[in-house]
Order: sequence, then structure tokens, then C-alpha cells
Amino acid sequence: MIRLDRLTKRFKLKGEMRYIARDVSFTVPRGNSIGLLGRNGAGKSTLLRLIAGTIKPTSGRIIRLANVSFPLGFQGSFNGSLTGEQNVRFVARIYGHDTEQLVDYVQDFAELGKSYYMPVKSYSSGMKARLAFGVSMGIDFDYYLVDEITAVGDSNFRKKCKLVFEEKLQNSDIIMVSHSNASLKEYCTTGIVLEDGNLTFFNDIDDAISMHNDNMARR
Repeated sequence: MIRLDRLTKRFKLKGEMRYIARDVSFTVPRGNSIGLLGRNGAGKSTLLRLIAGTIKPTSGRIIRLANVSFPLGFQGSFNGSLTGEQNVRFVARIYGHDTEQLVDYVQDFAELGKSYYMPVKSYSSGMKARLAFGVSMGIDFDYYLVDEITAVGDSNFRKKCKLVFEEKLQNSDIIMVSHSNASLKEYCTTGIVLEDGNLTFFNDIDDAISMHNDNMARR
């Protein structure tokens, strides 16, 4: 279970106070794969990072009674001065995972070759995405946070990513941000619409998409 308890996240932009979440209380139980929708700038990615614990709320708290991943598609948590392998070792220690097992898994999965032993700051965005996806798939999480995951590499690599991700979701849930309605419908059964710092939950992803489209049409 993940619970948002009177969560508020705000910041100033061009002298104006903007809210990502405004005194939000919401429980995400197990057994729900959720699509997170909202207009550009609504704060979807920031909300995922709040849930992951990589940034702090302005007030309130997030209670995690589950093992939650960092956002797939977000590589900002890697230390650019460390090699890919060293970053993997660091992540393994944080999550209490077998270090050598994860190092070997990511090396095989990410297909980075010699670059695996080079500083991450030398990586292209696609290489960072491979590394991040490999690390995430190498650890069993109760919730996978997916932030606009993009297919990288050739068709065989994309197929491999899809297969391992679907295998993980047999026993795990996801909270997914995507501008692709087809992806949301493929992976998510329920939805949340983020608008002006407020969350609206829908038991049917189609209803969430419909409300999001209405919001977009009004502005």
C-alpha cells in the first residue's frame, strides 16, 4: 500500500505559486495498475518522484508499506562520475539486493558492452535509459513507477524489454505516466487525473482518459 497523507507540493514559477499536490490524501492499494494523466506541466513526473521518495513534499507525508521502484525513464538519480557498473552496485546496496547478481543481470540485459565500465556522464540518453530499465527489471518491486518509458535500441531489444516488463507485472502493480492512450489502456485498468494540484481517481482507465480530454478541451 502507498498512502498520500495530506500531501502538498508547491513551488514558485515566475513569481507565481504553483501546486503539484494541494493537501491530497489518497491510498493506492495493491492490485491496481494506475495510469496518471494530466496536462503538460501539471506535475505528473514530480508526483512520481514524490512517491518514489527522490524529492520531498512541502508538507504532509507519503507512507509506503510496499517496495516502490524509482521512476523508469528517469535517469537523474545516477552519479555521472561513476561507471554504469558502480551505479548498479550502489543501487543494489540501497535496496538490499544481491550486488553481484544485479551487476551480472544488468550487464547482460542492458547490452552496453564496454560502456558498462565507463562513467555514466559519457552515455547517450538511450544508454542511460537501457541502464535504468535494466536496474529496475533486475529488482522485484511491488510497484513500478513508469515515467514516459520509451523504447530504445533495435527491435529485438525493444521486444526483450516488453517481455520482461510484462512478466514483472504478473506479480506487481504500476503507476504509469504516458501521453499514449494506447499504452495506458494496455497496462492500466484504473486512472488518476492530476489537475491544479488535485487528484481524481477513476476505477476505469477509459473514464480517466475521458476526463483528461475534457480538461484539455477547456483550455
